[in-house]
Amino acid sequence: MAEAIQKRLQTELEKYQQTQKDLSKSMSARQKLEAQLTENNIVKEELDLLEAQNTVYKLIGPVLVKQDLDEAKATVGKRLEYITGEIQRYETLLKELERKSEQHRELLSSLQQEYQRAQGRAAVKVALWPGHLTDTHRLPAHH
Repeated sequence: MAEAIQKRLQTELEKYQQTQKDLSKSMSARQKLEAQLTENNIVKEELDLLEAQNTVYKLIGPVLVKQDLDEAKATVGKRLEYITGEIQRYETLLKELERKSEQHRELLSSLQQEYQRAQGRAAVKVALWPGHLTDTHRLPAHH
């Protein structure tokens, strides 16, 4: 019985560890998106300061290419929408992963208690039937 519980405990521990890895990766991705959001908001603010006669350049690979101001504003606006949507998607994912993580943690705790009880019952059985023990586990004989 304790062996079956131990296997379930190991499986659940692996699931919990995978959830923790996923949580960490998702947090990292969200942080990168937050940085991109900040950067793009700064670009938007800078573009909003410009007037139609100002020249805007876009970096494409190693080359600066002239770009229309309205086109640049539209591109940055779309990028901000996309990044905001991705951040919201990651927020939802993080909540789900945190919920899963908590469920795994609760199940692990429950399985650990069940395993300890099973080991306790096994110890009681051993104490009641010492003849079934190997020499290394034999209880002292009563004379």
